[in-house]
Parts: sequence; C-alpha cells; structure tokens
Amino acid sequence: MSAALGNLASPGVLFFALGAFAATIRSNVGLPQQVAQALAIYLMAAIGFKGGAQLRESGFGSDAFLALGAGAVLGFAIPFVAFALLRRFAPVKRVDAASIAAHYGSVSLVTFGAAVALYEQLGNPPSGYMPAVLALMEAPAIAVGVMLARRSGENTGQSTGEVLREALTTGSVVVLLGATVIGMALGAKGMESMDGFFVAPFTGVLALFLLDMGLLAFSRIGALKEAGWRLIAFAVYMPLIGAAMGILLGWSIGMNAVDTALLATLAASASYIAAPAAMRLALPEANPGLTLPLAIGVTFPFNLIVGIPLYLELAKLVAGS
Repeated sequence: MSAALGNLASPGVLFFALGAFAATIRSNVGLPQQVAQALAIYLMAAIGFKGGAQLRESGFGSDAFLALGAGAVLGFAIPFVAFALLRRFAPVKRVDAASIAAHYGSVSLVTFGAAVALYEQLGNPPSGYMPAVLALMEAPAIAVGVMLARRSGENTGQSTGEVLREALTTGSVVVLLGATVIGMALGAKGMESMDGFFVAPFTGVLALFLLDMGLLAFSRIGALKEAGWRLIAFAVYMPLIGAAMGILLGWSIGMNAVDTALLATLAASASYIAAPAAMRLALPEANPGLTLPLAIGVTFPFNLIVGIPLYLELAKLVAGS
C-alpha cells in the first residue's frame, strides 16, 4: 500500500497526469521533438552510467550473469506468448501481431526509470546490473518479431544478419550499453564527478519527459477506438502476464524482491522508442497506428500508475522482502 501511495504521489506520475490533462483540454503545451529526443538520450545515459558505476562497486558476479540470462530469456519468450495471444483473441493481421509482439517483448526505458526512482525513494535501490538487463532485452524481442512475421509469409526484405544488426545498433541499446561500460570503467569516482548531472537532476528530467508522454498518450486516445476492445484488453492483461513471468523467473534464480520487481516491470513494459524505429524499417507493412496507441495510451499509464507498485508487492510475497 505504501508503495502504491508513494507512486501516485511521485513527481513523474503527477506530471504524466498534467500532460494527460493538457491533451484532454487541447492545450498547446508540448515539447519540441528534438527536446524530447534529448531528454530520452539523457535518461538512457544516466541510467546506464549509474548502473555501470554501481556494477563495478558490487562486482560482476554470478547473480549479474543470471540476471542477464533471465533478461535474454524474457526478451526471447515474451514475443512468442504475445503473438499467440493476439492470433487467438484479437482480429489483427499476422504481420501486425508480429509487430505488436516485438513491442511487448521489448522494454520501456521510461517505465524502468520510473520504477527505479520509486524504489530508491522507498530506500530500496536495485542492483547495478539491472540497466544492462534492460539493454539486453531490446534486441531479442525485435529479432523474434521479424522472425514471426517471416514465418507468417511476410517478406521483410532483410536478412537475419541485417535484422540483428538493426536491433543491436538501435540508439537506445547503444547509449545504454555504452554508458554502462563507461560507468563500469570510471566507478564510484566517476559517479561522484557526475553526481550534479546524472543523479541530482534525474527526477526532474524524468518528470518533464513524462509530461510529454502524457501529452502524447492522450492525444492518441482516438486511435484506440479503431483498435477495438480486444486489443485494448490485450494491452492490460499482457503486462500482467509478462510481470508474472518476470517474477517467477527472478524468484527461480534467487533475485531479491526489488530486482525481481524490476525484472517484472521490464517484462511488463512495452517499447515505444526502440521497437517502433526498428519495426518501421524491418516491417514497413505493419500498422504503427495500432501499436503505438496500445503501448503509450494503455500499457504505459497502466504500468506507471498501477503496475510498478503492484509488481513490487507481488515480488515481496514471492521472493521475500
């Protein structure tokens, strides 16, 4: 209960609500695209750098390798689950099901950042290797989504090597992994020197980015009518399924409750930065008008308001507090 109340009262959620309100009343509030991109790069760099520095201090032991393995398994498995559910219960073309599955197998950086901010506010920071888990989950999901489309008879025009290269060189993956490596190289001294840039302003930058996300999400509400109730329902129950997979996998490898909750948050999230860019190139025939409203308009606010504290409480029940 305390986690849920803390999350609702957090700056990020309140600024997201402000953006939603501004979009509802059709205010002209908004961030230029270049500014929003700069904020996203900052968040990726800050999360990666801080995680790398923490990882160096804590050591890259067997728990880190197990967590990375768990992330890779989830990034590979979740798109198959999502694709099967979409083909069974939602009236969408196979290529659209493959694209949506890739988005839900991939991860949301901002959802991750909001979870980290809440857990740190509660005095339970996650382990330093978790940003690397986030980065690792991007590529498998994108590759699986394209593979599912090919198995469905869609010609993407790209070889497997090209698809993998596109997934691995996506901006979010490069910045996250690069910043993590830099943080590992510089360690605590480097973190201290960057404290005024990567630590103190993080919550404020995240809140400003979430303001823009609230504007974007609620400006696309009309598109959800075209998606239909079955797809909207998928955007709610799929995060719960992904979170359950994350919690069970985290518990099975002995992760603590906070790391388990963060793994569940990653598994529950849907990408609206890396995956859309990759799918636009790999599956140009897929309809982004279906995917983005689901990921931003339904799954993102559900995770931000309800999911993040819920996954922490469930992880405490399963993995222990």
